[in-house]
Amino acid sequence: MKYFKNILPIFLLAIGITSCDVQQTKEGELPDVDISAEAGTLPEFDVDWMDVNVGTKTKTITVPTVEVVMEEKTVEVPYIETSWPDEKTKLYEQTIMVEAEISNQNKSLEIDKIYAKGDRLIVVSSLETTEESLGDKSIRVSDQVVIKAPDLTVKHYIIGDKPNRSFNNNYSYIKSNDDIASKIDGAKVIFG
Repeated sequence: MKYFKNILPIFLLAIGITSCDVQQTKEGELPDVDISAEAGTLPEFDVDWMDVNVGTKTKTITVPTVEVVMEEKTVEVPYIETSWPDEKTKLYEQTIMVEAEISNQNKSLEIDKIYAKGDRLIVVSSLETTEESLGDKSIRVSDQVVIKAPDLTVKHYIIGDKPNRSFNNNYSYIKSNDDIASKIDGAKVIFG
């Protein structure tokens, strides 16, 4: 460490000297010394530091693009209307949707079952690989169900391998229903 402290100033001085152009503009002269001293002149230097220009430059490069096309279609979706023991419970119509972003090989995503347990809905979906190749495209696949129920917390589980895309961190991926057996134990199946 002591060696480094001794070398650092020399290194910084070397960088400073090599990053500029120094031109001597006047010769120097040391003063004559005798009993009576005459004034001397110090050398003068004209120092030109490096020029730095910052701006933009037009250049053609290859960048990835994502094309998302959203269109409205009229389709049949499953509709679940629930009745709760407490008649005063306010029911809301809400869309339960599951979505996955995939690449390389196409996959189908389907809501298999919806369980009600306490103040929570547990949605179990399956993500299965199809034979269709996507090439180097990435797409999103989804499924949805409309439910009329109280405003409940919704927890999603997807049975299948988690695709390697950051969007897919929104859901929990599991191998089978056995992985969530304790969570659905005693729950009522309201869909599937």
